[in-house]
Amino acid sequence: MSDIGRRDFLVRTGLALSAAVLAGAHPRASAEQPTSPTRVKSWDDLRAQFPLSSQLIHLAAFFLASHPTPVREAIERHRAGLDADPIGYWFDHEEKQEATVLQAAAEYLGANPADIALTDSTTMGLGLLYGGLKLGNEQEILTTTHDHYSTETALRLRAEQTGAMVRPIHLYRSTQTVSREEIVESLHKGITPMTRIVAVTWVHSSTGLKLPIHDMALAIQSINRSRDERDRIILCVDGVHALGVEDFSVRDLGCDFLVAGTHKWMFGPRGTGLVWGHPKAWPITRTTIPTFSSQAYDLWMENKSSKDLPPSVHMTPGGFHSFEHRWALDEAFKFHQAIGKPRVTQRVYELNQQLKQGLTAMPHVTLHTPMSQGLSAGIVCFEVMGLSPRQVVEKLRQRGIVGSVTPYATKYARLAPSLINSPAEIEKTLGEIRGLRTV
Repeated sequence: MSDIGRRDFLVRTGLALSAAVLAGAHPRASAEQPTSPTRVKSWDDLRAQFPLSSQLIHLAAFFLASHPTPVREAIERHRAGLDADPIGYWFDHEEKQEATVLQAAAEYLGANPADIALTDSTTMGLGLLYGGLKLGNEQEILTTTHDHYSTETALRLRAEQTGAMVRPIHLYRSTQTVSREEIVESLHKGITPMTRIVAVTWVHSSTGLKLPIHDMALAIQSINRSRDERDRIILCVDGVHALGVEDFSVRDLGCDFLVAGTHKWMFGPRGTGLVWGHPKAWPITRTTIPTFSSQAYDLWMENKSSKDLPPSVHMTPGGFHSFEHRWALDEAFKFHQAIGKPRVTQRVYELNQQLKQGLTAMPHVTLHTPMSQGLSAGIVCFEVMGLSPRQVVEKLRQRGIVGSVTPYATKYARLAPSLINSPAEIEKTLGEIRGLRTV
């Protein structure tokens, strides 16, 4: 699109809808964009929403979501509009549909839409957040040895570019003996007067362990009571394997930032994600990619500063995206809300507990995910005696069961029961793993 076309559009449309979102209003969906009914009266109804192969038991759906019917229909609707009249459809839908997405995300998270930035993935969100941190010369980032490549690399790049100090610590000795108390105590002991940022991952894709984020946040808050605001510890959480599983609101969780892709457990369009930040925490970030927000762009055209806009506006990267996917994201949040967040959590817990209990009963299997549901979510990691993790996954695949290998130096076989699965599928999977001892 030409600069002239964009400027004409911004002048013509103004900032009405964006202002409404920032004020907490609830913009209505366009009549041209009807919301598909969500038919989830039973778990079989829910499974029917996904075009997944019925020849496979899908236990790696967390990796990249299949689109359920409402999301798929919304993507196709926006794609058809953009294909028929790209510039006209974009002019008519960009502001109001992005506002609708932010509102749906805010309702799901229990947040203000003005505190949410939209991204394309967890990795993009982590890069934007950690790459733009404002730190003093005597301040450090505390992270852990259990975090994902994306967190570790984003922090390493930050350190290389700015000289920031990054210090990793162990939070627990073993998943076999880990407890909430051990994790919280390890965090508390690891914090020093120099610690300004704590960067952790809520659910570890390496072991399936789930951190007690609320308890960790309380421990940090107790330390912050004796600190000046400029030295307050900021808790940053990669929540990608909790979003769409755990029943929580950000206002009760206690962290300062939550970063997540929405194309995993949330079943959102592929290539979508978000960063939520507490209003008091957002000022610690520095924008690295120009936003295309109409508010910022309009002020730029008038030679005015946009520094008074919410930081989340600046944190949403500009440029052209897969708009048909981003604009369909609201349907994923509505899909989960229609099922019910507590019901989602209970179902995922039940299926994972069934899998873990079955695995622990097998003498040739070592489970590496805590049995406690307070310390685990939707990922189960294990080893089978005499077989490499890759061999386990390959043999299960030959039997129509889709799993994965943990992408870490220490590798395990990994299965992740989710809403698309049934107890019968878990039982069949356990039977196949039971038979692997004779292979």
